[in-house]
Amino acid sequence: MSDVTRAKHGRPVHHWRRDVVELASLFTAVAVADAVANLIGHGPDGTALLIISAVVLVATAGFHTWWARRHGHAPPADDTGARPLAHGRPAGTSEESASVPESLAGATTLWRMRTTVKDAPGSLAALCSALAQQRVDILSLQTHPLAEGTVDEFLLRAPSELAASEMTRAVSLAGGTETWTERADAHDLVDAPTRVLGLATRTALDAAELPLALRQLLGRCTIRSLPAKSPGSGRAEESAPVEGALEGTVMRLRAPEGGVITVERPYLPFTPTEFARARALVELDARLGPRIPRGRDTLTLPEGNAISVRRADAGDLEAAKAMHERCSPHTLRMRYHGPVGDADRYLNHLLSPRFGRTLAVQTASGRIVGLGHLLWDGDETEIALLVEDDWQRRGIGGELLGRLVTMAVEASCESVYAVTQSSNTGMVAAMRGLGLPLDYQIEEGTLVITARLDATPVTSRLPYDEGQRGERVVRD
Repeated sequence: MSDVTRAKHGRPVHHWRRDVVELASLFTAVAVADAVANLIGHGPDGTALLIISAVVLVATAGFHTWWARRHGHAPPADDTGARPLAHGRPAGTSEESASVPESLAGATTLWRMRTTVKDAPGSLAALCSALAQQRVDILSLQTHPLAEGTVDEFLLRAPSELAASEMTRAVSLAGGTETWTERADAHDLVDAPTRVLGLATRTALDAAELPLALRQLLGRCTIRSLPAKSPGSGRAEESAPVEGALEGTVMRLRAPEGGVITVERPYLPFTPTEFARARALVELDARLGPRIPRGRDTLTLPEGNAISVRRADAGDLEAAKAMHERCSPHTLRMRYHGPVGDADRYLNHLLSPRFGRTLAVQTASGRIVGLGHLLWDGDETEIALLVEDDWQRRGIGGELLGRLVTMAVEASCESVYAVTQSSNTGMVAAMRGLGLPLDYQIEEGTLVITARLDATPVTSRLPYDEGQRGERVVRD
């Protein structure tokens, strides 16, 4: 097109001033030619007039050429859709981003987004176009088919200055409903099949990893394991169907030992795809049976006695009961805060890898003299210790506590809490020895100490994950 350009939205824009100049030039040329023809035909000086006419026509052509070069047919900058440059801002940069400090220019944020769309051709394309208009890059996409519609789950990289509400609004205008958005991190960059295989490997090596694997598989959720019988009551709990049950934001799965694993996620219903993945992980755990890493760590107490620390499970039930019988009523009361005679009824539950991890302290003769429990309590984590009377005040409790906290950090727990009596100075001192921020709550003589795991815990840990043996000295 010689006399039109296209604006931002593709509509032709006529530049009337250029058209007027060109028409005026044409009319002038016609008028001059007519006048010359009349003069040559009726006047005596026809030759001179012809020469003058030629000069005028050449001058007119030169003027037109100069004008065309000065005001060419290339579209103006403000008609191409690109904003004019200002203050050295790169072309294509929005006014909003121009106000961002140079240190933030080009910074991006990872987001996880889930939205429901109609199962119709073009629905996904509309979502992708809406995100592209917001300069959002789609790193990965998973689809979860439903009976009506499809749930699309995105991993997005967006400009840091772009608010989550703006992305949600853009997706809603493109047809997305029930949109949910949260921050992501570098761990989410792993594709779904790789992540599931990694979780299956962790579960295969250690039965205590199942609740943690489910939490990482399904995102932020609360997981509770209920035994087939409540400890101490003998009352059977409600069971789940063999194939499990999915009810919106709650799924119930049959645990291998006959109990129920309940998974709950607020506001975000589970999809059939997520339910199938979780059930497959639980079925893998059931086929593999009870298992824990079998390595141990050898420690030397201040007085020179050698002990070992290892993972414990239900196979240590009898040895744990024998330790309870050697403990004084006061020690048991400090640990269980209730009827001392019922303490052994809880051991089968406490030693099950399904509900957490247990460390046992064992003497050279094979006697268990201490137990440390890291218990999965929904979306919280509890720590509990019991050390036989004759082995107290030797640093065993602090050693167990440090190792349990390290396990909690490795399991991505945000905090751990211990419930004890306000008079239990040994437990209080051990918690303070962690060097972590602590919160205290006391009510009717019961003290709850919560340690926030946003600081580096003690570096003590067992090498059993690598199947090695270690030896070190415990300091009181």
